Amino acid sequence: MNIYDIAKIAGVSIATVSRVVNDSPRVSEKTKRRVRAVMEEYQYTPNVFARGLGLDSMKTIGIICPDVADSYMAAAVAFLERRLREYGYDCILYSSSHQQEKKEQAIELILKKRIDALVLVGSTYAGNGSDDDSTGYIKRAAEKIPVFLINGHLEGKNIYSVYSRDYQATFDVTSKLIESGRKQILFLTDSRSYSARKKLEGYEAALKSHGLPVRGELKVYTKNQVHYVRDILLSRRDLEFDSVLATDDGLAVGAVKYAHARRKKMPEELSVIGYNNSELSVCCEPELTTIDNTGEKLCNITIDNMMKLLGGQKDIPKEVPVDCCLVKRCTTDF
Repeated sequence: MNIYDIAKIAGVSIATVSRVVNDSPRVSEKTKRRVRAVMEEYQYTPNVFARGLGLDSMKTIGIICPDVADSYMAAAVAFLERRLREYGYDCILYSSSHQQEKKEQAIELILKKRIDALVLVGSTYAGNGSDDDSTGYIKRAAEKIPVFLINGHLEGKNIYSVYSRDYQATFDVTSKLIESGRKQILFLTDSRSYSARKKLEGYEAALKSHGLPVRGELKVYTKNQVHYVRDILLSRRDLEFDSVLATDDGLAVGAVKYAHARRKKMPEELSVIGYNNSELSVCCEPELTTIDNTGEKLCNITIDNMMKLLGGQKDIPKEVPVDCCLVKRCTTDF
């Protein structure tokens, strides 16, 4: 038994059945009673399609992230799904990878579904922060439905950004390292995204503000694999550093593994700081000092603002920057 059968038996359109399901005032009480009696007789349970037919909403949100296997992405998607269910919304999830062509294809495919809004999780969708054409596909999508970016900033009509203050976070923690006596700070990253660029800019600005040079050899781009990072650092015998600032906890754990292999005491001989405050930060020994970019808070703000917008509220902020916080554990001594 489906919505078409209910409509036929009740002698109404499928749009009317949908309005009855949603208790729309546009349907008379007499018609509502008749349709509900048929639904009860045939034990019909409305699905999302039935709820949305004849209305402006399918109560469905699209979510795209580059890699759902990534711990940060997986946690964000799980939290978004729970919050959406609280509001009675379903979601459709696509993984796009980081490749430009794949990101554009993912949005093209998800827009073919009937969704009310689109959430893009991760700063890869904000491009590299420059004024180029790499984000044009998002702006075109925003001409059709509202687009919400999590941990990325992109200006455009019908685009709403909630992002961490990554620049300030890395500026502050680099300054703390310098003020505690560290002079050779290795910057480890696996990305050239908007967020990664902000982290790098904060790191470089802190060095300059303390009169230290920005050294190219101390900025290392590598794969985010713990043993790979360890082996890369072990192979660089020419590289001298007394501390590590990583843009992800996985990279930082690789630096901790390197310290163990070289028998360096932490934090006395080597300070290490990660990013994201993930489970990895407490799964290593010693436990990792890390920057918490408050991913759950970003998701909360995104969903709350989305529901306000879909509910007809007009004064939704186009961008919401959120402060990070430093979680001090055992790999730093400041």
